[in-house]
Amino acid sequence: MNVYEINTMASAVKGNSYVGRGIVLGKTPDGKKAVSAYFIMGRSSNSRNRIFLEEGENVMIKAFDESKLEDPSLIIYYPMRKEGDKLIVTNGDQTDTVWEFVKEGKSFEEALDTRCFEPDGPNWTPRISGMFTFGEKLTYKMSILKSADLEGTECFRYYYNYTALPGLGHFIHTYMQDGNPIPTFCGEPERVAIPADIDEFTKEIWENLDEDNKISLYVRYTDLETGAVENRMINKNQ
Repeated sequence: MNVYEINTMASAVKGNSYVGRGIVLGKTPDGKKAVSAYFIMGRSSNSRNRIFLEEGENVMIKAFDESKLEDPSLIIYYPMRKEGDKLIVTNGDQTDTVWEFVKEGKSFEEALDTRCFEPDGPNWTPRISGMFTFGEKLTYKMSILKSADLEGTECFRYYYNYTALPGLGHFIHTYMQDGNPIPTFCGEPERVAIPADIDEFTKEIWENLDEDNKISLYVRYTDLETGAVENRMINKNQ
């Protein structure tokens, strides 16, 4: 096994019917842009009834058809929030928890130490999170909060810290594959290649996610010198 191997996002998701929700953080090959991507998938009609919307520098999730919305508790949230020199990306309402802690000068880890996996037994969906810190050196953190056992008796918390390297990203997702219950992500975030072009990266992810279960994708490239932001958003429902 080559621990330094870098896969493409295409190879990471292609042929896997259900990787769930996914976060990618990294840096372009020229070292000039920070790259973040977030996607959601869904099996139930309630999960599939969603779209991404931009709200300034933030991204929110809304029901596509409000009349068909059943339980919003685990599917409606802000997956992306900007606060000062931080960009927070998560798969649930822990985005707001991290955002509130950061505003108070506290850490990513302190925020997530107050949270747990989702209360959706028997799946106990992990909470995955990431956060860029823009500074003289671009760094990012990733985390997964997952059940310790099939019964959901305890939460294990894993934290990863990275210095952004040109052309390299890390990909973390909620599930290994489809199942009943759905097997949760295992191991460290996966090393993936980050293309220079935002349209290439967006196409690579979207076209290789399972056609039946993919719902929405959001990709952001941030120029590290000027702060200029370029975004791409795809909603299957639109």
